[in-house]
Amino acid sequence: MGSENRVYQAELPNGLKLLGECNPQNKSCAIGFFVRTGARDETEVEAGVSHFLEHMMFKGTPTRNAIQISFELGNMGAQANAFTSEENTVYYAVVLPEYFKSAQGLLSDMLRPSLDQAEFDTEKKVILEEIALYKDKPHFYLFEHALQEYFQGHAAGNSVLGSTDSVGAVTRDQMKAYFDRRYCPSNITLVASGNFDWNSFRSDAEKLCGNWKRVGANRDIKPFAGKALRKDFTKPNLNQSHVALMTSSPSAQDEERTTFAVISTILGDSVGSKFYWELVNPGICEAASTEADEKDGTGVFTAFATCDADKLDQVAEKMRAILSKPLDFTDKDLERAKTKLASRLVLGGELPMGRLMALGSEWVYRKKIHSLSETLNEVRAVTRGAIEAALKRFPLNTWAEFRLISGS
Repeated sequence: MGSENRVYQAELPNGLKLLGECNPQNKSCAIGFFVRTGARDETEVEAGVSHFLEHMMFKGTPTRNAIQISFELGNMGAQANAFTSEENTVYYAVVLPEYFKSAQGLLSDMLRPSLDQAEFDTEKKVILEEIALYKDKPHFYLFEHALQEYFQGHAAGNSVLGSTDSVGAVTRDQMKAYFDRRYCPSNITLVASGNFDWNSFRSDAEKLCGNWKRVGANRDIKPFAGKALRKDFTKPNLNQSHVALMTSSPSAQDEERTTFAVISTILGDSVGSKFYWELVNPGICEAASTEADEKDGTGVFTAFATCDADKLDQVAEKMRAILSKPLDFTDKDLERAKTKLASRLVLGGELPMGRLMALGSEWVYRKKIHSLSETLNEVRAVTRGAIEAALKRFPLNTWAEFRLISGS
């Protein structure tokens, strides 16, 4: 890695993987548990349990109650949180170096929650309120329903929040069974970055996590190819209409993933893209974007726009016209897109939190470690020829279209 920070690796006897990128020049450090589990690993009756369980991690352990956890995080001045996706649940904290050891101890304890029945019952009400809140958000409503329709029963389309019925019916014992099945050391990676000591980090991990029981955790990764279809959803009293187009794109393991990040930036970045100049800047729609969403073993390329109801047909037609000519860009467009991506990588990678997420995500999906410079080189190496080759494999020509319009 030349002059770049060294990345250390280790694995405990129970299968817990440790990664650490040390930089004594940083003024902070970050630590996080990356658990390879999410909505796609749930059964139908467990829908939403991964996200529910994430909340329960902050509600007490055999040695700390919820108030103590909150106070300890506050006493450290930690920027701490967690998130659940279709495929991963991540718990993290960013602290000053002198609190790194305390943060590691607290997060490790939280990863073995007590799942108290009273806390479970209380938090279930919070989750149900959250589900109701997100149902009122048009963008979220459209994407949740569109992904379910697009993936047609494939686990990659599972809802992160679950439904009112599934969360309402799930029991504490079902959550415990899911935890035992998915929160095993071999399915977890503990990552640290910034100003910390690797040897102490590793030694403490052995003391704190070495007794976690080793269990095998698998994920069923089935191939998937999107199909052309059209479906409209309705919500009452919408002020604007929304449209999403979806098609197959590279998975998190595919070599074309970086190339598709460049393609998406050319086509639908928030500023300076094809969508921006032809849809947003002229005032045809309020917002328009594209995203290449890399998932485990599959991927979905999404184009999205928000506009007035009377312009929805025009916007959808314009989106398809732009997407039908993905190679219609200049050399300057290509260089501009690569510069944007490189700038975002550098700005994120300069901070321990950014490197934490990059290291953890890279390992969870590809079992690899890339330095920031290696990732930048991948972006800068994308050529028109690479884009042409990627589009032969993922041609962006078979679209599923979903609309959200006002109605009863």
